[in-house]
Amino acid sequence: MAITLDGTNGVTTPDLTSGNLKFNSGYGSAATAYGCRAWVKFNGYTVAIHNSANVSSITDLGVGRYRANFTTAMVDADFAAISTNANKDGGCWDYSTTHVNVYVGQTAQDSDPISLAIFR
Repeated sequence: MAITLDGTNGVTTPDLTSGNLKFNSGYGSAATAYGCRAWVKFNGYTVAIHNSANVSSITDLGVGRYRANFTTAMVDADFAAISTNANKDGGCWDYSTTHVNVYVGQTAQDSDPISLAIFR
């Protein structure tokens, strides 16, 4: 049973049988919401975090290579990690419950800003 808080385009309370938070974004029905479990925006030159949630630190693994360490571990390593940077080239590897690695450029280069989001 869900209780609508804001009419047909509103947020609903967790389904009492499944525990899932649901919302209707105007597409005709409420669906389960999948939240961002962690995110960070940091400077790849200085390895300073601009802002973050559930990322405790960034480890410099060498030029253009970084490790984002989670404050609270993921339940498993089957999450989606999405990264972007000023050079527009890069990605993620080494998915772990405690961290994920980020690279910038096929030829390894530092960048600012670098952003990472984790969804599960």
